Amino acid sequence: MKLPSSRASFRSRLLAILISIGFGFTPAQAQLGKPEGLYYKSWGVVIGIENYLLAPKIPGAIEDAKAVAQVLHKLGFEEVLELYDKDASSRRLQQTLVDFLPRKVGRQDRLVIYFAGHAGITQTVSGKDLGYLVPWDAQPGNVLKAVTFEQLKEFSHRSASKHILFLFDSAVRGWEVSSTQALSLEGRSAPEEDTEKRAVQVLTAADKGESAVRVQDRSVFVQTLIAALSGEADLDKNGWLMASELGRYVNRQVADQTKNAQHPVFTQLEGDGDTIMIEGRKAAFRLGGEPQSPAERQAAARMQYEQAFAMLQSGKSQDEALERLNKALEYDPTFGDAYVLKSYVRLEVLPNIDEALAAGKLAVQYAPDNPDSHYTLGLIYEKRGQYAEAEKALRAALAANPNYVDVYFTLGVLYADDMKDQKKAVEAFERYLELGGTHSRARDVVAQSRAAQTPRAPAAP
Repeated sequence: MKLPSSRASFRSRLLAILISIGFGFTPAQAQLGKPEGLYYKSWGVVIGIENYLLAPKIPGAIEDAKAVAQVLHKLGFEEVLELYDKDASSRRLQQTLVDFLPRKVGRQDRLVIYFAGHAGITQTVSGKDLGYLVPWDAQPGNVLKAVTFEQLKEFSHRSASKHILFLFDSAVRGWEVSSTQALSLEGRSAPEEDTEKRAVQVLTAADKGESAVRVQDRSVFVQTLIAALSGEADLDKNGWLMASELGRYVNRQVADQTKNAQHPVFTQLEGDGDTIMIEGRKAAFRLGGEPQSPAERQAAARMQYEQAFAMLQSGKSQDEALERLNKALEYDPTFGDAYVLKSYVRLEVLPNIDEALAAGKLAVQYAPDNPDSHYTLGLIYEKRGQYAEAEKALRAALAANPNYVDVYFTLGVLYADDMKDQKKAVEAFERYLELGGTHSRARDVVAQSRAAQTPRAPAAP
C-alpha cells in the first residue's frame, strides 16, 4: 500500500532512521538516565511469620517465604530483604516501609513485596473495608500495631518505583479500588511501554471470608505462585510473564486445586502499566496467540510491520525490526509494504544484497503502485552494478509518482557517475531542482552545463 502523500517520502523517513542508527548518540549517551534493561534494579521484600508472639502459629509459613525468596533471586532480583518471625516486628516493618525502601528504591526500579502471615479486615469510620497485615508482635483484631492497607497505599504513593507488586498469602481485601482491572497483552506494542507506565498491583491468596488452604503445612497459593513464576503462567508461550498473567493463572489454578474453596484476587491498584516478572525476547512480545483467520493474519502482519518501522525510527534493535518484518510476511506473504521496508533494511541497515534484491522484486510484484517499491529496487540494482536495471526501476518509480524528487537526484547520480550520460544527468538534476531539491551537486552540475552552453563574447580586438 502506498504511503499517504501527506507524509514525508519513504526514503526521507528511512534516511532519518539511518541517521539515528549510524550517526546518533553512542550507546552510553543514549542510555543516560535510562536502565540498560527494563529496570535499573529489582528489589524484593519477603516477609514470613510462622511463630507469632501473641497469635496462633502458621506452620510452614517461613518455608513458603524462603521458597518465594529463592524464586525472586532466580528471576534476577539483586536485592531481596528477608524478614522472618521476630525480624518482622511492627517496628521493623514500619521502618522498612517508611525509611528503608523510600531511600533505596529508584524510579526505574521494580519492587515485589511478599507477606505470609495473619491478616484481617476492619471497618473505616465510613463503613468501608480496611485490610491489614499482622506483624510478629501484634494480634489479629488489633490494628494498633498492624500494617494497614492505608499505610501501604501511602507507601506506594511515596515510592519512586514505577512498578510495585504486592503478594499476600492471606485472605484480605480493603484497598479502595473501583474494580479489578484485567490487563491484556493485546494492544501493547512493546514491553518498554509497560515499564514506562506506573503500576501498583496486588495478588491475594483468597477473597474476603475465605481461608487460605494449606496442605501438609504448605500453602496451595504459594506452591502455585512458585510454579507460575517459574514460567508456567506464560500461557501464550511468548517468553514474557507479566503480573496480570500471573494473577489470571494463579486465580484459575488455585480455584481448581481447592475445588472453588479459595479464589485469589488480582487487582490493579494504581496506574495502567504491568509489572514484568520474566523478560523474554523483545521481538516475541507480541507474537503470542497466533492469528488464525485471514483477517486476523493480515491484522497481525500490519501490527508487526508498524512495530518494525517504529523500532527503526526510534533507533532500537535493527535485528528485532527485521524479525518483525519477517513475521509480518509470514502472516501475509502478499504484504507489499513489508517487502519494501525489508528491501531497504537489507540494503542499508543490515546489508545483505541478495536478500535485498529478493525482497525488492517481491515488493514490485505485490505493491506495483507504490513508487517506493521501484525506487528501492533501483537502489539495489545500482549497488549491484546493474545500471540498466537500476534506470528501468527508477523510471518505473517516476511513472508511479512523476514528482518524486529524490528519484530524480538518484537518476542524476546514476547517469553522471555510472552510465556516463551527461545530458540525461543534467535533465534529471534540472527536474530535481524544479521540484524543490537543494543538493549542491545538482546545482553545480546544472550550473556547469548552462555555463558551457552560453556563447562566449568575442575577444576584444
